[in-house]
Amino acid sequence: MKKTKKIKRIVILGAGESGVGAAILAKNKGYEIFVSDFSKIKSKYKKLLNTYSIQFEENGHSENLILTADEIVKSPGISEKAEIITKIRNRNIRIISEIEFAGRYTDAVKICITGSNGKTTTTLLIYEMLKNSGFRVGLAGNIGKSLAYQIANEAEEKIQYWVIELSSFQLDGMYDFKAEIATLMNITPDHLDRYNYNMKEYIESKFRIIQNQTKNDHFIYCGDDQAIFDEIQRLNINSKKHSFTLSNNKNNSAYMENNRFFLKEIEDCSVAIENLSLKGKHNVYNSMAAGIVGSTLKIRKEVIRKSLENFKGVEHRLEYHIKVRGIQFINDSKATNVNSTWYALESMKTPVVWIAGGIDKGNDYKILHDLVKDKVKTLICLGKNNSKLVEYFKDIVDEIIETDSMEKAVNEAYNHGMPDDTVLLSPACASFDLFNNYEDRGTQFKEEVRNL
Repeated sequence: MKKTKKIKRIVILGAGESGVGAAILAKNKGYEIFVSDFSKIKSKYKKLLNTYSIQFEENGHSENLILTADEIVKSPGISEKAEIITKIRNRNIRIISEIEFAGRYTDAVKICITGSNGKTTTTLLIYEMLKNSGFRVGLAGNIGKSLAYQIANEAEEKIQYWVIELSSFQLDGMYDFKAEIATLMNITPDHLDRYNYNMKEYIESKFRIIQNQTKNDHFIYCGDDQAIFDEIQRLNINSKKHSFTLSNNKNNSAYMENNRFFLKEIEDCSVAIENLSLKGKHNVYNSMAAGIVGSTLKIRKEVIRKSLENFKGVEHRLEYHIKVRGIQFINDSKATNVNSTWYALESMKTPVVWIAGGIDKGNDYKILHDLVKDKVKTLICLGKNNSKLVEYFKDIVDEIIETDSMEKAVNEAYNHGMPDDTVLLSPACASFDLFNNYEDRGTQFKEEVRNL
């Protein structure tokens, strides 16, 4: 555990999962603590703050209470362009993420996963694999309970490994934190509105996952991703590198041959693609990455294989919901960028009624052109502003329908579907124009399908 400069007063900006978790940990560690949220705080988090006697405010920021902090823990959803952040930066007060703060209080091995797509699935695959191996393992980050909250509640004493999903927003506030095993799934344009529409800034954000690594640590990455390959050539990386590929290039730690993928670092360890519980090219990548993590931890090949073959999948990610009069409805609400939707469409085997739209994050739909032309019969646009989707696909898709609610979208999709068609909710956009988040969007989709 690192020794850190004594910080007396910590202010938490944002009272969601990560913010409240950081507040409770800071309180337990004896800091003077204040929580500020520009919006209304959910009742469950208010109750927690009151239980721990933590001072907080909502519906605004009191600058006199914030700008006196020695250190600020910022929730990942708060933009760097927010007025209060500019004022904090002007005072040279350090701003960190909840993960950076929590990382000071753990001695467990940290296995961290990031990427534009596949983070959650890969994180859960690794978590299940470690559980199946008998390790004492915790799950945190951009999934489930916050790392800080779990450490504050003494989970730390029981944990050998933390498996942590990290978004670029979380990585941006991390400086001294080190991932002993870092996994970078892919880098495709996403959240560019937060990175000045500059792909280089976004790539650099993702590569923060390997900062502070030494020769004893591990860096696992996709060898087929050009953006990752180019950045690796530019950097001096100290850690042990392990790449995975869909080619039969045996220089990679995981590679394909005869419709199986092999883990080079474990003798005679391979998995048949047809036996993987999760289907689609993207899930082969996810399984390879998880398998390499297993190999670095010397997990038995039988456990690796069974874990990958029996995994149940992630809600809202290519989730086969139900069939209604022969039409298969698939919930892929977690596809909040174009690349994720590409993988979803690529795996479709029947004609598709595609529900897409929301808040555009600088999307370039070109990579979807051929798949949409070949597979999509009807496009149902779901958003407050569908103009970009309509303009791009109007000459590619025979029928485009605009809607502004999930009820309308599902009913239009059902009316335009035929037996053996697939209705695919894979928005390629953020959800915040009409929904609280992608989970809310996916849940509403499933409810409206059941209502049919």
